[in-house]
Amino acid sequence: MYEKLRKAKEAFKDIRTLDEDSRNRVLSDFSDALLRNSDLIIEENRKDLLKATEEGLSSSFIDRLTLTRERIEAMASGVLKVKDLKDPVGNIIEERTLESGLLLRKMTVPIGVICIIFESKPNVAADCAALCFKSANVCILKGGKEAYASCRVITDIFRDILRNNGISTDCLILMENMSHEETRKLMECNEYIDLLIPRGSSRLIDAVIKEARVPVIETGAGICHIYVDESADQDMAIDIIVNAKCSRPSVCNAMETLLVHESIAESFLPLIFRALNEKGVSIHSDEKSHRILPETLQASDEDFHTEYNDLIMNLKIVGSIEEAVGHIERYGTHHSDCIITEKEENVSYFFRNVDSACLYHNASTRFTDGEMFGLGSEIGISTQKLHARGPMGLEALCTYTYELRGKGQIR
Repeated sequence: MYEKLRKAKEAFKDIRTLDEDSRNRVLSDFSDALLRNSDLIIEENRKDLLKATEEGLSSSFIDRLTLTRERIEAMASGVLKVKDLKDPVGNIIEERTLESGLLLRKMTVPIGVICIIFESKPNVAADCAALCFKSANVCILKGGKEAYASCRVITDIFRDILRNNGISTDCLILMENMSHEETRKLMECNEYIDLLIPRGSSRLIDAVIKEARVPVIETGAGICHIYVDESADQDMAIDIIVNAKCSRPSVCNAMETLLVHESIAESFLPLIFRALNEKGVSIHSDEKSHRILPETLQASDEDFHTEYNDLIMNLKIVGSIEEAVGHIERYGTHHSDCIITEKEENVSYFFRNVDSACLYHNASTRFTDGEMFGLGSEIGISTQKLHARGPMGLEALCTYTYELRGKGQIR
């Protein structure tokens, strides 16, 4: 492990000076190679899927793990979108002359060696490799053992492209299956790793935050809410809710809890229940909504703290927008939350008082995504406030340096 990290640090000395055309050529070749090797990627992915099925892992887990031709095409397209973005390195943020006569320039530079620890989504390997390389960072990937074969073939393809272009293959390193103790040591290697980004369950993210010595950006855990206000267009609300819960329930921007104003509950809840029931959604309801929908399961307090990543959700009736906001602040993860309303004053109140990375009015939370935000793809969705927040694209993978030019000044 330490030898790999040493090589990664050495590789950063080379990639940080690599010109934009060279980086773009690698990404273009990588996109083509993903499509050309679709059969091989699917074959390796089947090995992971077989093991996951044998181990009885959940359907939502298997969905995150699965690679299809369509998903591989989306990966390849995402790489090209990253390639076509403006180079984030070497841009002048600020330029001014100081009282001393020194010319100060604040310039964007890559962070260095970035390690991403993730679980079951092998497309993370392609996204992170592309984003790190475009921003002239070295990328270390530590995936879950369940996705190892899939991630290995994707990283091998990228490393072959690097080799063919005369660039160090150590710009992208996939760590082998590691024990918990080895992973803990990895997270302590601040002499080699500049930034650690965990992507996955709240359990994984909490473990990384507690055990890491390397600086960490907290990402991903998504207990996302939709609040249907008393003035909401109910037909629109049903469409938004069904999309937010059902279009891909295994991802972090899917809705987990629905809050409904009490004045419309009697009329609206049977309608939304019917729409969700047709999609196979299991609903855990609070006491008030359970009286209206006795077919649902009764929710516990723990349910409202749960990120299901499945066709399961919570339902609660609230008496006011203030109560809705209070619930979101207590149980949410500062990821993505939505209000459905026709009252502009309620939109303003919601946006001012809900402390989340992404806030929506009359739109599905499923839009919280790097590609949807025009970032090409994202290396993670930050739920913290320092350095980066929300979908993290190229700019979030850069820091800055001050360049000072003088004519012999001394102090």
